[in-house]
Amino acid sequence: MNQYIVSGNPPVEITLRKSKQARRISLRVSQLDGRVTLTLPHGVSTREAMEFAQDKGAWLRGHLAQRPESIDVAIGVEIPFEGALLQVVGSTERRVRVAGETLLVPAKTTAAQARVAARLVGFLKIAARDRLAAASDHYANMIGREYQRISLRDTRSRWGSCSSAGGLMYSWRLIMAPREVLQYVAAHEVAHLAEMNHSPAFWNKVEQMMPNYQEPRQWLRNHGTDLHRYQFS
Repeated sequence: MNQYIVSGNPPVEITLRKSKQARRISLRVSQLDGRVTLTLPHGVSTREAMEFAQDKGAWLRGHLAQRPESIDVAIGVEIPFEGALLQVVGSTERRVRVAGETLLVPAKTTAAQARVAARLVGFLKIAARDRLAAASDHYANMIGREYQRISLRDTRSRWGSCSSAGGLMYSWRLIMAPREVLQYVAAHEVAHLAEMNHSPAFWNKVEQMMPNYQEPRQWLRNHGTDLHRYQFS
């Protein structure tokens, strides 16, 4: 894959991807991070593909302008934790903790202030692992299945997965969503321990574990991409 620029105001950076399966030139704007991918089928030249992208310049800029702006996490910013917006507040304490409607983060020194985002990521990952492990244990016991391990990642294409070997993977950003959303994703992935598909039998397993799964599932569809707005770099 290669990077190219569609000229205009502002210019748009795109990633060019060649695909033997593609039947036509296509443009895709990621709803998660705004990355633009230009896919071209076998036999189509880069020049022809870039001419297509240039013709779509106004369309691209329109879509990118509609995306919510990213939020750089720092002291004073509000971030979601288990569905509630908490303000990040500098503290003289030694660890990150929730205090009412705030997230207290060590920031006594200049060096500590520079590590606020990193400390928050660490805190969120620990909290996510605790909640997801508890939920996975609970649902696995409900259907009489066992999983082998849990891993956390900052995935963009999926909120969780279950391997054929029984490994469960989750996005740590689920800790930012309401509790029932995190629980739904855990139930969804645990159901794959019994049904490695999305058949009616699979959804029956999900409903067995979480009868009201439709509501948190819809929340994730409507608001899940917002959790990726928060940048911890």
